Parts: sequence; structure tokens; C-alpha cells
Amino acid sequence: MDFDVRTDGRLNYMIILVAFMFVSGAVILRYGGRESIPLWSLVPASLYGFILAATWIDYIGAHLVRLLVFFGAVCQIPDPIMGLTVLAWGNSIGDLSTNVTMARKGLANMGMTACFAGPCFTLLCGLGSGFAVLFATDPALTSLQVSLPPSVKVGFLSILCNCLLLIGNGVMVLKQRNGKITKTHAYVMFSLYGCYLAACVALQFTNVAKKNSSV
Repeated sequence: MDFDVRTDGRLNYMIILVAFMFVSGAVILRYGGRESIPLWSLVPASLYGFILAATWIDYIGAHLVRLLVFFGAVCQIPDPIMGLTVLAWGNSIGDLSTNVTMARKGLANMGMTACFAGPCFTLLCGLGSGFAVLFATDPALTSLQVSLPPSVKVGFLSILCNCLLLIGNGVMVLKQRNGKITKTHAYVMFSLYGCYLAACVALQFTNVAKKNSSV
């Protein structure tokens, strides 16, 4: 009986992945050394670990979204509210812990840069790759109609206000405070996020009430 790595006419990627994993581990254990790993084996191992971590994050994230949709349907919570709260906090908790750790170790500039670089990467590369995959899977699709819900518009306004506050505070820091940021700015940013969250929740429940009244 011949062994075929194809299942239903398609290549079984899991078998190839497991085989590659065992071969890579055996090579690293044999030639890597006990005290230090050579650069020629460290770079492929790091790249493989990054790809594996990204794959697991994507897999777990997909199931997390299904779980949130299920709990939202059971508790009758709208999907945008779940996205504004639980999903948003879950996506950001890793960045929060990393940035706070870097700031405590004296790398405040690196942590602050990561606060802006992470959302920029998510917005630009995430949306760009999503639209690219969508258009690639459907060649007949040439354009896509996109509408911005009120919660997204409020989010854009909150981000704009936060950027203006940062610019104004930066000018004041350079001119009056000798390069030091006070706690007041942190409280202002927390208040701005609270206003954004409250406005989005109010708008969402107002839309739900209008739909129920029209029905």
C-alpha cells in the first residue's frame, strides 16, 4: 500500500509541518551546542518560531471571535459592543504589558513609539492585506462599497483629539517643563478614552432601539 501525502487531492500540510519540525529540532540539537547556538542555526529557528507563533495567534484569534459572537448572542449584546470592549482589550493587553515593561526599564521612548507603531501596522497592513486577499479571491470584484458606522467615526475623532493633545503637550514640555510630562496628561487620556467608550456604547444602543421601534 503506497503512502500518499495528499488527502482528497490536496497536499496534507500538517504532515509536512510536523516532519519539518522534527528535522529542524534534530539539527539544532545535534549541531547547536549546549552553551550557545550558532548564528546559522539561530536565525532559521527564530524565523520558524515567529511563523509558528503567528499561526497559533491566528488560529486562537479565529476561535476567540466565534466564542465572543456566541456569548454576545446568548447575552444579547451587539457585536460592535463586544468588539469595543472585550475584543479590543484582549488584543491590546499584550502591547500594554510590553510597553509598560519597557517604560519601567528606562526605555520610555521605545514604549511610546510602539504605542503608535502597533496600531499603524494593524490599520495599514491589516486592512491592506484584507482587501488584497478579498480582491484576489474574487477576480470579478473590482470595487467594494464601505460604510463607516458611528462608532468608527467617534474613534477617528478621539484619535485626532489625542494626537492634538500630544502635539500641544509636547510643545509645552519642550518650552516650559524641561522635557517632563506630568500625570495630568495621563488622566486626560484616560478621560478621553472613557468618553469615547461611553459615546460608542450610547450610539450603538440608540441604533438598536431605533431598529426595534421601526420593526
